[in-house]
Amino acid sequence: MKFAIVFAALFALAIAGPVSHDNVDTLRYDNEVGPESHDSNLETSDGTKIVSHGVLKDAGTDHEAYNHQGSYSYVGDDGVTYTVNYVADENGFQPQGAHLPVAPEAAH
Repeated sequence: MKFAIVFAALFALAIAGPVSHDNVDTLRYDNEVGPESHDSNLETSDGTKIVSHGVLKDAGTDHEAYNHQGSYSYVGDDGVTYTVNYVADENGFQPQGAHLPVAPEAAH
């Protein structure tokens, strides 16, 4: 059950980019979902690409966690392609992208 909830939430987050009202065709869609893992690829005619991979770690233990990694990219209204690479695991969602702000390092 945890797997389904986490997967659905993260996949929804991954595809949450700018919405276009133009006709967009799916060029590629591969999706394999197993009981303890998933692999997914999506590419559309508007330049959107989504790749994700996840695996259940330490299944059945107190340390059970779903490790999810992937990337998504889209072409913004300014014509620039924006890409986010991310990891989502027991440490939370950790996105990286050239257009994303970076938190300052903590002072020691």
